[in-house]
Amino acid sequence: MRDIERAAGKAFADIGMALVAEDEPLPARTLLKYVRAGRAWVYTVDDRPVAYLIAEVVDGNAHLEQVSVHPDHARRGIGRALLDRMIEWARTRRLPAVTLTTYTEVPWNGPYYERLGFRYLAGSETTPGLRAIRETEAAHGLDSWPRACMLREL
Repeated sequence: MRDIERAAGKAFADIGMALVAEDEPLPARTLLKYVRAGRAWVYTVDDRPVAYLIAEVVDGNAHLEQVSVHPDHARRGIGRALLDRMIEWARTRRLPAVTLTTYTEVPWNGPYYERLGFRYLAGSETTPGLRAIRETEAAHGLDSWPRACMLREL
């Protein structure tokens, strides 16, 4: 999973976002916690992992923590398939929405999620948990480019 994220991150370097590209993936032990909690999904091709998604529950909503697709398998609907699986997971738990934080001007981030039915949250709509996530992101320097919270009602 860490290797997938590193490879996927290289696309950010190509658009001048080296800090994002170089951001260290979550530690393996943290990723294992997601797996054990049933909040991690891996997409395989020929029995090899090529993408993954991890989820949290934040303020009563499903929260897309991270989705990464290896660039060799990008633009084939794999990320969308993982998101659909997460949405199914959220619906079975009767969670009302999916949230995420993302870059607003990166084509495969904010604009992509808008096409999938997400909308940007106004500042007054941002929940305490999402504010905490954004504060952590800012502390890591990820706010050097425009970021926002998004929501898709289920």
